[in-house]
Amino acid sequence: MRCFNMRKMSTNEELNIPWIESPAFEHFLEESELDVSTREKVKFFADEGYLLLDLDIPDFEELARRIVTECSRRADYQVRLMDAWEEIPEVKRLAILPEILSLLRSLYRRKPAAMQTLNFGRGTEQRPHADSFHFNSVPAGFVCGVWIALEPIDENNGPIVYYPRSHKLPYLDHSHFGHLGSRQKGHELYPIYEERMGRLLERAGLQPRTFSGPAGRALLWAGNLVHGGAPVRDRKRTRHSQVTHYYFENCLYYQPQRSDPFLGRIEWLHRKDVATGAYLPQIYGGKKAAVRMTPMQRLKHVARRCGLVSLVHKIKSKRQA
Repeated sequence: MRCFNMRKMSTNEELNIPWIESPAFEHFLEESELDVSTREKVKFFADEGYLLLDLDIPDFEELARRIVTECSRRADYQVRLMDAWEEIPEVKRLAILPEILSLLRSLYRRKPAAMQTLNFGRGTEQRPHADSFHFNSVPAGFVCGVWIALEPIDENNGPIVYYPRSHKLPYLDHSHFGHLGSRQKGHELYPIYEERMGRLLERAGLQPRTFSGPAGRALLWAGNLVHGGAPVRDRKRTRHSQVTHYYFENCLYYQPQRSDPFLGRIEWLHRKDVATGAYLPQIYGGKKAAVRMTPMQRLKHVARRCGLVSLVHKIKSKRQA
């Protein structure tokens, strides 16, 4: 009988989940070859679900200025400008910073891929939510976000609010509230999620913290960490910032809030790798999976691949400018 040496096993050979969620995480961390500083970051991230970072970018002030200038020309920027990386090189550069990608690889033990950017001109005042409700993976949890301040952030211009340790709450979709997310015509069930999440945070005794600091400070969070936007006290203030969401290799990617997997209804997400522009492959069991899409999903997918979605956004922005 073959004996396995646990000291030589990699995390993913034990359980196909993020190693920070493994019951053997402490063992793996002790046996890892990470340097002391990185090991401390990984341990804190596993325990608290977030990290605060001061980015070391020599020309950050100029980089941020160019991002703000270019984004401000788009009408959607006052609410949220999605995937500006396809048109603005500086947004792309910020999304694929080597120091961020290297840290993410240590945190998840898989190769990360930036798959979405969001740029904001003002505070969102968004109610607390977890990104994993909007997009997740199979295996679950291989998703995270990085929020970067492009200008000083304080209590008056709508800082990010986040809940330490909330990433340890269950992964949720509408089925947990007794509803079928796949039957939505729009997002009519989302207010129920927001209301239930608020009560869940209160009953779990999880306390919020707010982000403040200079331009160039970043907040990195696990996909299941609950976060939102604080009230904007000074309506004349901007809150220029960029969020990049990341997936990790060798997963399936889908949208939980619009899916009912056990009924065979799954809203698959087909995202581009910001670094390469190529679509991330859907992988299951180590092999490329031919995921089944509804006719509407397939139409949307073809439209994205042909650039029709980007073209519509450009025309809309020009009309509103």
